[in-house]
Amino acid sequence: MASEGVRARPKEPGDRPWVPSRWAIWGLPARLLGPVLTVEATTLGLVLLGLLGNQPLSATQLQVAIGLALLGVTHTETAVRVERARRRVTDGNHVDLSSVWTFAAAVTLPGPYAALVAAVVHGHLWLRAWRLRVPLYRQVFSSSTVMLATLAAGAVLAYSSDVAATPGDYPLWGMILALMTYTTVNSCLIAGAIAASTPHANLRQIFAPWDENLLEIATLCLGALTAIGIGINPWLVALALPPLLLLHRAVLVRELEQAATTDGKTGLLNAAAWQLQAERALKHADRRDGPRGVLVLDLDHFKVVNDSYGHLAGDHVLAEVAAALRAEVRERDIVGRFGGEEFVVLLAGPGSTRDDELCAVAERIRRRVASLQVEVQTPDGPLTISNLTVSVGAAMYGQHGIDLDTLMQVADAALYAAKRSGRNVVRLGQLGAPEQPHTAPVEQSSLHPAGMRDRKRQVSGPAAG
Repeated sequence: MASEGVRARPKEPGDRPWVPSRWAIWGLPARLLGPVLTVEATTLGLVLLGLLGNQPLSATQLQVAIGLALLGVTHTETAVRVERARRRVTDGNHVDLSSVWTFAAAVTLPGPYAALVAAVVHGHLWLRAWRLRVPLYRQVFSSSTVMLATLAAGAVLAYSSDVAATPGDYPLWGMILALMTYTTVNSCLIAGAIAASTPHANLRQIFAPWDENLLEIATLCLGALTAIGIGINPWLVALALPPLLLLHRAVLVRELEQAATTDGKTGLLNAAAWQLQAERALKHADRRDGPRGVLVLDLDHFKVVNDSYGHLAGDHVLAEVAAALRAEVRERDIVGRFGGEEFVVLLAGPGSTRDDELCAVAERIRRRVASLQVEVQTPDGPLTISNLTVSVGAAMYGQHGIDLDTLMQVADAALYAAKRSGRNVVRLGQLGAPEQPHTAPVEQSSLHPAGMRDRKRQVSGPAAG
């Protein structure tokens, strides 16, 4: 698994990468630089000590090491286009499927030599598929985590049976424990780097989605079978390549489908995907155990941000608002961007069917957006945009309708009522009666600069009436 969490400053014109003092890794935050260097130094030290303390490889072991490295290189060469496409469409932790060869090396070779095979496979993968998108310092860290995982898995296997045992001699519990050790060491080291570099990251961002972790486990299982095949007949290892390449393409199709349903600026569902999922949820709902309702949200005076600070700043604001929205609802709730500065939420069941609970969720979202401090970079230096507000219209499932079109119409009418009443309010839609504001509008002010301090400006956001 490759890391997306270790980030430093971007390259600048005039950078000289061959000068150590100019390496991008020195741009890492202090809280992250120490742990990253510690992981890399620990890996190097363990490999060197292992090489000094182990006997040289036998002729058979040397052939296995060379064979696994060559298979890893062949795998990369045959799947390089698919891997590049996956790198372009995925964000966050990236399962690269090379664990087939690195885990097989951990099972069949002494620890330090297995780690060297992992370094060769990962290094070649970076050169061929990731070099233009993944900085070298991040690749070194990712390779170090894989090498440490390989060493740890080999140590577990050595404990479970005689060191000289063939892969088929290892007990099942030893193989399973080695597999768990490999994925735990690798995943936790990368998760720690992501958590340190992104303090507000959620568990999904830190540990990757559950299906990605399942893919990693499936890849490790294929690596275990590959190692057993080597013990029976080394030529059998070639049979691992076809299913592995097919798995590559299947994963790419899944990721392309996911990218097609995701809004590129916010990471939420796009309008078509949200509507499809919301209709599916309503179709399978019943009044006793169905969704609680629909929220339609509109960021007030968002055009002022785009006009004053540019569309890149506006995109950053949209992403922060989307993150705030996602943080205030449950994982099962369906959240999307409907276009422009408008967002939609289907609050899924089971839950209370009272309208005060529905409006309480909307109120939490409104207050969280109002408290945002969005930092953006401008040619004049860092800028903090604040005083953002959002208007919310709500429709109650069952009370206002049970189909998506009706609920959206009611919520949309409530949203426009909130806009007319002064913005920055939550309105619950009502059929056949005038809507009443659920919260009182707050005093609003124009967007204005509030001074410069250490080249960092604090700016009130779009809250004009």
